[in-house]
Amino acid sequence: MDQIARPGARTRHDTYATGGQKLLGHLAMLSFAALVAGSFSMGGLAAPHVGPAAINAARFLLGTSIMGVVAFIFLRGRIPPPRAPWRFLILGALMALFFITMFVALQFTDPVSTGAVFTLMPLMSAGFGYLFLGQVPRPVVIVSLVVAAAGAVWVIFRGDPDAILAFDIGRGETIFLFGCAGHAAYAPLVRKLNRGEPVLAFTFWTLFATGLLIAAYGVREILGTAWLDLPAVVWIAVVYLAIFTTAGTFFLLQFATLRLPASKVLAYGYLTPSFVILYEGLLGHGWVSASVAAGAAVTVLALAVVAFSRDG
Repeated sequence: MDQIARPGARTRHDTYATGGQKLLGHLAMLSFAALVAGSFSMGGLAAPHVGPAAINAARFLLGTSIMGVVAFIFLRGRIPPPRAPWRFLILGALMALFFITMFVALQFTDPVSTGAVFTLMPLMSAGFGYLFLGQVPRPVVIVSLVVAAAGAVWVIFRGDPDAILAFDIGRGETIFLFGCAGHAAYAPLVRKLNRGEPVLAFTFWTLFATGLLIAAYGVREILGTAWLDLPAVVWIAVVYLAIFTTAGTFFLLQFATLRLPASKVLAYGYLTPSFVILYEGLLGHGWVSASVAAGAAVTVLALAVVAFSRDG
């Protein structure tokens, strides 16, 4: 990867991609946001019919299998065995925490509230980037992240000030907050713990560890699930989550994390509500009001500032 060291940098944690590789990193996270956009709705549809550990175990079994096949093909028939497996157990534990708490939270609250909590993740990731890697975001990046978060919250609550003011931190929101903290820590730790493995192999072993830990956590729930009696909507959700928001997004996130600062990587999560608006409109479900569209535009412009600002 073409990289340039930040002035005064002494480690690989302070070097970021430039040129085409930097652009690919941003495009990866743009794709990440587009794919994640459907996960909250899918999760909300499936949550009443299946437990959080069961659906996540199913998605990771399928997602890991898909990534294994892809890695086997592109790595010419050999997936390197994991060196220092504890690295993948740490990363897997953080992501398992996020996915389980998301579905647990949806049993106590709604997708709108979880989406609001989700907006805290990029700022938390910037903090973890400083803690783990010594990355110091430029002031313009922090300000832009706050503006983007405000725009995303405006979109999530459909431009209703009363709904925003009525937002209550309840049990579900608190549970998901811990999950978001785990996801936020994951991004900088990918860069810290990566030892030069191919991204496909690194993604495969991370998926494997995440699925293993989820299965260990929910073994009783998994064994007690009447899999053959689940409605079709659960299986549709499992396939979507496995292909797009498991194998796909894990790869994209790790690809981008090795090229961009932590503060910029998860910032693209702010685009998720805007993509939902776009999808709903294109599907003929109606377009949002001009006020909500303005909030989405604010988010997009703020993230453009983040993307074009100098790294480091």
